[in-house]
Amino acid sequence: MNRFLIVGIIAVVVGIILLVPLLSNNLATAGSVKKIQFTQTVTSSQDPGQGHDNEQLAMILLPNNGTLYDGTLTYTASEPVQVVILHQIEKSDSKGQPVWTVDNNTIYAETIINSTTNGGTLEFAGSAVGLHYTNSSQFAATVSVDGWIRGTTPGFLENNTQVISENNLKLSRAEIPVNIPLHKALYNGKSVYYIITDSSNSMDANDISSKQNWKVQQSPLLAQAPQKLLSKMYIFTNGITGNGTKGYQDEIFSNTPSNSNYTPLSLVVQVTWNVGRTPKILNSTQDILDGNTTGKLKLTVTDDVMNTPQIVWPDGQMSIRNNTKLSDQTSYVGGQVFNIDTTNKLVTFVAHRGWGPDGSTIYYIITSGTPQGPAKMMGLTNNPALSILSPVSRDLYHFANGIRSGGPFGFQEGVSGAQLGDVKYSPICKISMITWTNPQNATLLENINDINFEKSQGSITVQPALAFNNNYLVDCPIIEISKSAHEKG
Repeated sequence: MNRFLIVGIIAVVVGIILLVPLLSNNLATAGSVKKIQFTQTVTSSQDPGQGHDNEQLAMILLPNNGTLYDGTLTYTASEPVQVVILHQIEKSDSKGQPVWTVDNNTIYAETIINSTTNGGTLEFAGSAVGLHYTNSSQFAATVSVDGWIRGTTPGFLENNTQVISENNLKLSRAEIPVNIPLHKALYNGKSVYYIITDSSNSMDANDISSKQNWKVQQSPLLAQAPQKLLSKMYIFTNGITGNGTKGYQDEIFSNTPSNSNYTPLSLVVQVTWNVGRTPKILNSTQDILDGNTTGKLKLTVTDDVMNTPQIVWPDGQMSIRNNTKLSDQTSYVGGQVFNIDTTNKLVTFVAHRGWGPDGSTIYYIITSGTPQGPAKMMGLTNNPALSILSPVSRDLYHFANGIRSGGPFGFQEGVSGAQLGDVKYSPICKISMITWTNPQNATLLENINDINFEKSQGSITVQPALAFNNNYLVDCPIIEISKSAHEKG
């Protein structure tokens, strides 16, 4: 499973410390052969091998004396990486073939599988498996391994990643496709297609909901967002009749996801043609500002903030998933959109299942995130400006271990800190990570009271999820799954 957050453990390997992923594994003993299956997100660190000072390495399966791995690896990375397979050999067997070593005493023959893409699937057999980048920039990757351990089971697997078979959970309809209406707008004379999921103003939310036959949720908390740092959406209140939200010309946006200061939250600015002026179609923010300067227009900055994620913009769009079949292994990786239909003005998202703070079932979509590595792996546009929205975000708790299920890390689905209708509800999510002290004793946590109780007992730790030392934030509005949502699954 993916995926959202970077979780690592430090292991001593051949006399040095490497960053190792926290793995979710099922180990089925069969003599000296054990089954291994896991999916996890990892980050790289400096390659410790001699001659690799300015390169990056993320070990997936660590070298261990007497251990041989074989199986299948599937990966997707934030950079075009190489797959490295190491084979432990005696020093005397080094006859000029490519080798990897830390201390020039323990020697590994090295198989490098070059790739010009950011992902792939391959079979492997060797003493260790990792991903390598011939660059000093850190990368992130989500990997799935299905294979076998032959010989000695490495301690980092047995001691840190036990998952027993009865600690499995399968939810019905854990991921479903859902259609959401598109709106057309303009940016510098070119078309933008976007959705409206939330508004701080209840009247606007109800009005737009009735017109588009899809529920726009109310989020009063959005009104507390720092307005000077938000995108602006100019809505016309009179003038040329059209398909805008007020029945006049299309809205105009001040920026798009191609701009570093873009956020999915938009401050609504009303544009009104003054009496005696002849309305015409305006195409850009500059047209509006010029009209205001010359007295043709009146601009009213409201306190209404809407969540208006852009799906298509002049030089880009949200990534469309290549894999159209939803599963626990793929739902968070490779894109959050199945289809974009600008003709019929519909976009099909993946809706992810979770729990509300009271234990109720929720579904949410994901439209953008930051920082770049995790966002890129999910097929999302990186929106650095999301970081300024932490004060108006809700908590979303995910699990680093415990009960295996369809959550982002391969464990139980997440718990939201706020629900639709709550005063603290926001479409912007700040991710926190829950880790069980003893994963084999994990139980299902379905609400905030469960989390607080287990935390008070010392059974779990709850920490902000950090990716590259930054808080991880996503635009993940909760949506209502109903007939009006055009659900297809």
